[in-house]
Amino acid sequence: MRKIKIILFLLLLFLKMAAFAQSHLIPDNLKCELRTNPEGVDIANPGLSYQLNSKSDVEKNLSQTAYQILVSKTSDFKSSGILWDSKKVMSDRMAFIKYAGKPLASGITYWWKIRVWDGKGTVSAWSKPATWTMGLLHAADWEAKWITANGAERYAHSYKTIKKDFNIKNNIAEMRQYMPNATEANYSSMLLRKQFQTKPGIQSAVLHISGLGQYECTLNGVAINKSILSPGWSDYKKTVLYDTYDITRLLKGQNVLGVILGNSLYNIQPDSVRYVKFLNTYGPLKMIAMLTITYNDGTKQTIGTDNSWQVSPGPITYSNYYGGEDFDKRLDPDGWDKPDFNPQKAWDKAIETISPGGKLTGLSAAAAPIRKIAYLNPVAVKHLKPDVMVYDLGQNASIMPEIRVKGEPGAVVRIIPSELLYPDGTVDRRSATQDGVRPAWWQYTIGSTSSESWFPKFFYQGGRYLQVEIFPAPGKTTLPVIEMIKGVVVHGSAEPIGTFSCSNQLFNRIYTLVRWAQRSNMMSIMTDCPQREKLGWLEQYHLNGPSLRYNFDLSLMFRKIMNDMADSQLPNGLVPNIAPEYFYAAENINNGFRNSPEWGSSFIIVPWQQYLFSGDVVLLNRYYSQMKRYVAFLDSTTKDNILYTGLGDWYDIGPKPAWGSQLTPVSFTATAIFYYDCQIMSRIAGILGKTEDAALYKQKELAVKTAFNKMFFDPVKVSYSTSSNTTLAIPLFFNLADSQYRKKISENLVADIRKAGNSFTSGEVGYRFLLEALATEGYSNVIYDMNNQTDKPGYGYQLKMGATALTEKWDAGVGDFGSQNHFMSGQINEWFFQHLIGISPDETGPGFRKFTIKPAFLKTLDWVKGSYKSISGNIKCEWKREQGKLTIDVTIPINTEATLYLPTDKLGMGNFQNKAEGVKFLGEKSGVFSLRVASGTYHFTINEK
Repeated sequence: MRKIKIILFLLLLFLKMAAFAQSHLIPDNLKCELRTNPEGVDIANPGLSYQLNSKSDVEKNLSQTAYQILVSKTSDFKSSGILWDSKKVMSDRMAFIKYAGKPLASGITYWWKIRVWDGKGTVSAWSKPATWTMGLLHAADWEAKWITANGAERYAHSYKTIKKDFNIKNNIAEMRQYMPNATEANYSSMLLRKQFQTKPGIQSAVLHISGLGQYECTLNGVAINKSILSPGWSDYKKTVLYDTYDITRLLKGQNVLGVILGNSLYNIQPDSVRYVKFLNTYGPLKMIAMLTITYNDGTKQTIGTDNSWQVSPGPITYSNYYGGEDFDKRLDPDGWDKPDFNPQKAWDKAIETISPGGKLTGLSAAAAPIRKIAYLNPVAVKHLKPDVMVYDLGQNASIMPEIRVKGEPGAVVRIIPSELLYPDGTVDRRSATQDGVRPAWWQYTIGSTSSESWFPKFFYQGGRYLQVEIFPAPGKTTLPVIEMIKGVVVHGSAEPIGTFSCSNQLFNRIYTLVRWAQRSNMMSIMTDCPQREKLGWLEQYHLNGPSLRYNFDLSLMFRKIMNDMADSQLPNGLVPNIAPEYFYAAENINNGFRNSPEWGSSFIIVPWQQYLFSGDVVLLNRYYSQMKRYVAFLDSTTKDNILYTGLGDWYDIGPKPAWGSQLTPVSFTATAIFYYDCQIMSRIAGILGKTEDAALYKQKELAVKTAFNKMFFDPVKVSYSTSSNTTLAIPLFFNLADSQYRKKISENLVADIRKAGNSFTSGEVGYRFLLEALATEGYSNVIYDMNNQTDKPGYGYQLKMGATALTEKWDAGVGDFGSQNHFMSGQINEWFFQHLIGISPDETGPGFRKFTIKPAFLKTLDWVKGSYKSISGNIKCEWKREQGKLTIDVTIPINTEATLYLPTDKLGMGNFQNKAEGVKFLGEKSGVFSLRVASGTYHFTINEK
């Protein structure tokens, strides 16, 4: 009997210990709508995501079998505050889990946490709580009016939209007719303020605000928005972005909300002196804001924009997206945004005005905010004259200057940026303006005799050099003194998620060269260049999609870009080459500068790449009908399934200076992309359960393939079209070539490159397909040789010519001064990650739940290492070669699996066929064997042949 009691006691103790046993899994990195603790979520059922870590660094094959999510309106998660308890959900899903609780309310902050069950059925501890704050879900929730100042419309040329390019000299006279002839206050910028009082016992205070074109908002003199150039740029007739801020801790008894507005892309004014690419306006400066204060007793106080706000011209006397920004400290009312402000001159009342037309939209269509990212201190300064000096920042980047100056009131400091210098040391702006003449600058007018610091608010520019010109105050001779100057690198704050390095230092420099160009154009859209155009040309989004995604978490950027493209789509279905379409590159929709399938097809390819890299089906669902309309438009313009409109292989290397497509027919690239669109749409339709559409697109895909091969393929030569690099690579990449011909086409392509001294001819459109075709066919060694040189047009040549960011043209624009900061040909970074490190997505497990690690173990490299923080966790791969051995170290995130490809050992398959924890042998083919690898860190050693 005693033995039975002891057994029962031990059994109960075991069960009790099992009940309290806890999984080693740790849910963390909680995100709502792909953001950490976001403010301004304007989706009724937001998507929740997280990653998994472990308390143990050595455990392998860890997985999730279930999850439970709690969402609460209070931070203590008491039962009375729970809005959603998902209960235990049997699923291994970690991303885009839709909130399914009680209806969410506008402007409220919610808390959420999660726990998971592992493969043994053991539950984890609860994660640390995360939050999200709602934006305004309905237009009726806005208890505010759009406001502006009386007379501000004079600085918006009567609301007229002039989508015309004014970048050539003979248009300057014509431009003057649009210049404002104002006799009232200068509303190049605008100050608005609202004073209000609160009572004790504030529970929460949430501000929603949009200021157009750009705004900076303060509360009691302290900036609320840590970002700059807010809100994001959009087609303001379709979408107006607003921001949300929880300012609970900033409020006092007496308070003042202060806002300064400037122009940006919303209102581009004419100028006959400074550079302006085109004119465009959506109306005068205006803003809308609503602050909701909730007290502990349940009462609420709402402060919305109306005619009780005060308004005054701002100290920014010139504000132009292309021309620059002038700030006069003498016009900056001291303390204007603080409660004790005593104005020397009475401020006017704001007037209520109309909306620009677009839907007020929060985070659902917003990219990561633009912020100050880094500082560039001058590496050299050259004094050309007593009043002219040129500072070299050492790096071409998207910058805004920060200065500290001292002088007499009225003295002026002018800062002209450039990418290049003339032989005499002055700034050369020929790469920054298409007419090569007109300048752009920042200008600061000193307001006192004390040292003054200044950082601009609304104008950025791409450049490396700053030419500083100083002027004495009127009637004075003493020049102001520059006490400090630096370049502030500004761009989108998307998280850096990729690392790459290898034993070839030229490749490391190329990687950095491309990455700087990516950074410099990462604003609230991906611009083509940060100096001359600063526009969203669409081809770069898909051609550089993987190269961008491996380096930065740009899921939010691409969500915004899709909204921009949808807003720009014409009634006939065309997606023009630029989005937002602020100006017409050509008014005729049959002109390739407005209608090129290689550009507009980003509308199809971007959401597909988003799905592969993140598993995000939001874009596929949200824009499916409009994507169908675009493909239908392309189909309607074909003749026998061949397209004839487009720009072709833009900027390929031909006998003439780079322009257009010299070696590849326009119809070739246009039709190939149309084929790819149909292929993708068939897959998307299948994912969305639209089986009839999937079949129709598959049918069209095959019809286009047949027409393409009939028109362009020569079976005798086993070649396509003109036999250019691009016409041989594209059929391989898109699988347009029949399998029986692939080997010979590849050989012809390689032979052409070798014959040219390992030089290529592909332009911006064809280069990605050239790299991928060569790599996929096993010719990464050819890619290595193409890029491991500095004497022919390419990355190495650009570095040799002194470039510090990727340039627009393969020859660095020598002689014709192309842009010195373009990311459009940066596809080499995809090869670095996908083929040298070897990490690539697997369509059967999107979002890197399943992925491939297949490095190209080139004999010309001693080592390669890199990492990629996917939405499912951090993936690492490092390989090196020494003393006849090849060692490979890989890290597979929890709850994911990889297919790893390795060369066979000279001793045979050896240990790789043996069973090991987390590793499964899949097979061997042509000297390469494959393994299925579960989560964990692994080390492999191979004796090379």
